[in-house]
Amino acid sequence: MKTKLFRIRENLEDLARFNSTSGKGLTRFSLTPEDRGARDYLAGQLRQLNVEVFEDAAASLIGRREGTDPSLPPIMIGSHFDSVRNGGIFDGQAGVIAALEILRCLEENNIRTAHPIEMIAMIEEEGGRFKSGVLASRAMALGLTLEELERHKDEDGISIAEAMSSFGFDPSRIAEARRKPGEVRVFLELHIEQGPVLEKEGVELGIVSSIVGTDLMRVNIQGRPDHAGTTPMDMRRDALKTAAAVISEIPLLAIEQGNGTVATVGTLTVRPGAPNIVPSEVEFTVDTRSLNVSSITAVKNRIIENLEKTSRVDGTTFSLEQLLQVDPVEMDEEIRRILQDHANALGFSWRSISSGAGHDAMIMAPVFPTAMVFVPSKGGRSHCPEEWTDYEDIQKGVELLYHTVIAMDRR
Repeated sequence: MKTKLFRIRENLEDLARFNSTSGKGLTRFSLTPEDRGARDYLAGQLRQLNVEVFEDAAASLIGRREGTDPSLPPIMIGSHFDSVRNGGIFDGQAGVIAALEILRCLEENNIRTAHPIEMIAMIEEEGGRFKSGVLASRAMALGLTLEELERHKDEDGISIAEAMSSFGFDPSRIAEARRKPGEVRVFLELHIEQGPVLEKEGVELGIVSSIVGTDLMRVNIQGRPDHAGTTPMDMRRDALKTAAAVISEIPLLAIEQGNGTVATVGTLTVRPGAPNIVPSEVEFTVDTRSLNVSSITAVKNRIIENLEKTSRVDGTTFSLEQLLQVDPVEMDEEIRRILQDHANALGFSWRSISSGAGHDAMIMAPVFPTAMVFVPSKGGRSHCPEEWTDYEDIQKGVELLYHTVIAMDRR
């Protein structure tokens, strides 16, 4: 069996057309016109196959190819199709197109599986619009509430619940997206590495062993707006002064922990944002990741300690909002062995690799047997317009997952 390289390339390049960025890069936020265009395109591709096409209550697009035994749970393959702002065309999208190509190949080769096979294209993995990442996988594996959908809002003050309603979904039915343990036989995700290891070592595929834990929180600091020319320095309650002191220490806190711990301040908003007004409010996010839970906790606790100490001196106050909290996870050992065996049989070089990026797979893994395959990223670049993976490398990953799907079905 050979997957079709031209289709993989064509599908990825077609999908990239649904983009709100006029310049370089891809910007496709969830529940937007670009989302609509991309999902309609994918649904159109699926309708050319012998599959049922539907959307779940969390706005995931699903193509289901029925198996010969209706009592069996589905083998699920896929990823997300939203992007970061000015990102690349491979992050997430490669995994969705891989799943589409596997469905095509099963049909073309007249492979009848006992299990249903589901392709899934999920939204808001990046959290680009609502700052609430891995939304669809959390709804499926963990469950979400209407209150959570109403709480998270985009830059225009539109909540997830409002956006879903405008898009044609009923947010009050979000609980229906959840699937219980045993209701998914296995979840498989192909993804670009987003790092330099595979390319540097000349290895064709990465079989993911574990995914880092992630703690994402939003910090809000409140001070007082005053005239920048008439308010003495020792009488100010400058929210930005507090924020700057705390933020400057964060990189060192991560370095002190070791274990590959990283911490990133990815957004920073200063209000009222005028050159002649002392900042009265500052809001920023802190994304801390590590394979070690205690390292994440240590960094977070030190940040809070620094906030308490600095705000007390500056006369400011602060509040915290937890946006995402996920422990490190291991990928399923049995599926990893199957992936390794088939990689060897296909003649592909591979290595075991940990993921420093978060993925939908990290949410699915504690609930359903889960595995990931990485394909190389040129220069390790990702989340930028320069993101690139050779289509031939994606094809190898698709080949591996295709054979793994058949092996999992026979087990």
